[in-house]
Amino acid sequence: MKIILNKNKLIKLIKNEKNLGFVPTMGALHRGHVSLIKRSISQCNKTVVSIFINKSQFNNKSDYTKYPRNLNRDINKLKKMSVDYLYIPTQKQIYPYGVNKSIKINSFEKKLCGKFRPGHFKAVVDVIDRFIDIIRPKNIYLGEKDMQQLKIIEHYIKKNNIKTKIIPCKTIREKNGLALSSRNFLLSIKEKEIASKIYKLLIKEKNKLIENRKYLKKIKKKMFILGINKIDYIEILDINKIIEPYKKIKRYKIFIAYYLGQTRLIDNF
Repeated sequence: MKIILNKNKLIKLIKNEKNLGFVPTMGALHRGHVSLIKRSISQCNKTVVSIFINKSQFNNKSDYTKYPRNLNRDINKLKKMSVDYLYIPTQKQIYPYGVNKSIKINSFEKKLCGKFRPGHFKAVVDVIDRFIDIIRPKNIYLGEKDMQQLKIIEHYIKKNNIKTKIIPCKTIREKNGLALSSRNFLLSIKEKEIASKIYKLLIKEKNKLIENRKYLKKIKKKMFILGINKIDYIEILDINKIIEPYKKIKRYKIFIAYYLGQTRLIDNF
């Protein structure tokens, strides 16, 4: 595995690669990332993984500071997987002239997490756009756990006629149902147990919630009894109707964001 810190060096190394897979990460790698990387390795001639904690997408300075970091562990994990290139850029390499404040994305950015993290999705799309411009991959692999993010990036790429193809990958979960996330490193054992109970509760009650949205109040009460601190949102959306062109077949998902202690968790199922 080649570890590259310099943008121009990376461009030189991969310029003749026509079947290149790309997995963007912020480090603190887990089995969810591993599944994305394995898929890229199986479908592409070469795979680039990036580790870059994108400061501009954090609305809260302490959230950025607390974000889990373990670079040596991540590097060892990627070496064992025989990843071809690991790109670890500096802030200056990705943002030589600062962020793109005029970037235009789908209005879905203002819903769900967008209500609580203004500008977050523009910052995510901005950084992904920059990575695609540097790497020019055939495929980019993104997890469905961040479904809102996935849909917004898909729309941006399609709207701007970018040749890179988005490959959505299923959410990887612990045996107890907890969706894998780098933020899980911040949870105590007890908090992980609570998160598992929240998942099981919502899966059990999903059909009732789809049929009767008023049932949400009862569900929220049960969640607080289980031990969560705060709910940003619980919404049931037909994911085939959130971004045009719409599909006729209905596909409902529960979208949720809530806090355990100071840690914000998101999920959809």
